[in-house]
Amino acid sequence: MRIRAAAPAELPLLQDIEQAAGEPFRSLGMAVIADDEPLPLDVLDAYRLGGRAWVAADEADRPVAYLLTDTVDGAAHIEQVSVHPAVARRGIGRALIEHLAADAARRCLTAVTLTTFTEVPWNAPYYTRLGFRALTESDPDLTAGLRAIRQAEAAHGLATWPRVCMRRDLLPAPRSRPRPPSAEPRG
Repeated sequence: MRIRAAAPAELPLLQDIEQAAGEPFRSLGMAVIADDEPLPLDVLDAYRLGGRAWVAADEADRPVAYLLTDTVDGAAHIEQVSVHPAVARRGIGRALIEHLAADAARRCLTAVTLTTFTEVPWNAPYYTRLGFRALTESDPDLTAGLRAIRQAEAAHGLATWPRVCMRRDLLPAPRSRPRPPSAEPRG
């Protein structure tokens, strides 16, 4: 898999990936999620134009997964990550998230955040395995921006099922060490 920026002609494919990735929610009694419309092309294009849309492409360079990101309160926030079920469970979602984490560290962001369903096996439990932690109401890392996202999601109907904000702190990007001054010859 190769991770790269999304191309304009691929945006309809991202919609297809999102719809396919939503289908497994049906088996959990979450048909509303499975039937939810994918993000509109103009929204996807805004992410692409902003350099905030990445795809994982297969050997034919065709997208099979994608990730959209925003910056929220000094952290890289995963707005959407979708992997086509035909290639699920191969580490593709993890690779996209690690790509985002490396990019965020280079940009000196403090963390990667997301909101997700708590009881869906490929949601909160999966992100916990990737190093994310759930944020409680009293956690100072539950920022105003994350609270606003959670409220917008609730207005969209996502709060029908238990959801959580999650955070993975980032280590500062490695800096090159200053070279020690060369020894001056004594004379």
